[in-house]
Amino acid sequence: MLANGFFTWLGESLGEAIRFIVDVLGGFFAGIGVAAHDFIEGLTGSLGMDTSLFGLIALILGLGLLYKGIRALLQRSFLTGALWMLFGLLVLSWLIA
Repeated sequence: MLANGFFTWLGESLGEAIRFIVDVLGGFFAGIGVAAHDFIEGLTGSLGMDTSLFGLIALILGLGLLYKGIRALLQRSFLTGALWMLFGLLVLSWLIA
């Protein structure tokens, strides 16, 4: 009878420890999800664009084109840099209201 009580206690203790770890990790990742959602909402709200996957991909593409244009300008390729920046501004101007 004593061994049965010990293993019951051991199983309950292990179960409570696992439950605590799962709850802590669940809360942590839920907090990260809320923070990411709030960041996306703030970014798209300040730009006046829609929060869609297409809009976010277009935003990243436009910023990448601007970055590529600035890099080209720093390498003294003025015509290429101006063209990349023009394409980036075109993409970004479609997004921003």
